Amino acid sequence: MRLTVLGSSASYAGAGQATAGYLVEVGDVRVLLDCGHGALANLAMVTDPLGLEAVFVSHGHIDHFADIYALQALLRFAPEGPAAPCTLYVPCGLFGRMGAVLTDHAREELVQAFDVHELAAKESVLLGGLSVTPYPVDHMDPTFALVVEADGTRLCYTSDTAPGEAVLEAARGCDLLLAECTLPQKYSGMAAHMTAAQAAGLARDAGAKRLVLTHLWPTSGRDTLLREAAAIFDGPISVAREFETHQIGGSGRQ
Repeated sequence: MRLTVLGSSASYAGAGQATAGYLVEVGDVRVLLDCGHGALANLAMVTDPLGLEAVFVSHGHIDHFADIYALQALLRFAPEGPAAPCTLYVPCGLFGRMGAVLTDHAREELVQAFDVHELAAKESVLLGGLSVTPYPVDHMDPTFALVVEADGTRLCYTSDTAPGEAVLEAARGCDLLLAECTLPQKYSGMAAHMTAAQAAGLARDAGAKRLVLTHLWPTSGRDTLLREAAAIFDGPISVAREFETHQIGGSGRQ
C-alpha cells in the first residue's frame, strides 16, 4: 500500500500547499481520501485523476471537499468527451448540500459526474484489493475516520477529530496513523481537533507503528510539532508534506 500526501494544510492552504487530500494505491487500485482546496491539481501531478477507483469525503467541512467541484468539471469535460461517473462516498446528506450552492444546471452536471454512495458507520467498502471502513469520530456530525486495509496492512486516517475513545477505536493496531494535529498547543481543547501531542498520545495508545502528522495550521512550525510528538510517541514520526509518499508494509517513507 502506498500513501501520497496531496494536501497537508488545515482550513486554508499555506504557500505551495493544499488542504486535505491523500492518494492511496494498492496495485492498480487508486482511491482518494478527501478532496480539499488544491488537492486535484496536486493529484494530477502524480496520476491521471480519471483513473481513480473512488473518492471518499470524510465530512462536510469545505477544506475536505472543495475540489469536488473541480473534479466534476474535469469529468464532464474530459478531452475525449464526458467521462464515466466517478464513484463518490460521502456522509449522509452531504452531496445534497454540495449541490445547494449551485445553479440548477450546474447541479445537474454535478449529479451526472458522480455515482454517489453514503457512508455508514463501520460498514466496509470493498474496492479490488482494498477495503475502506468509516469510523465515527468526534468532530462535526457526521465525521468519519477512514481505515484502509489491504494485504494485512492497515492505514488509519483520522480526518478531523477531538481525542477520545472514538478515534482510538479506529486507530488501534494500524501500521501507519495519519493523524490531524490542527491545534497549536496553546489552543488545546478550544476546538474539536488535536494537538501534535494528542496525536502522538493517540499513536501510543493505539499501538501504531508509525505516525504522520497532518492537517497542520499553515503557520505552525514543523520542528515544534515533531518535538511535541516525539516527547510522547517513541515510534517513527514525520510531518506531512505535499507529494511525500509512504510505503505501508514495505520500506517506509520515500
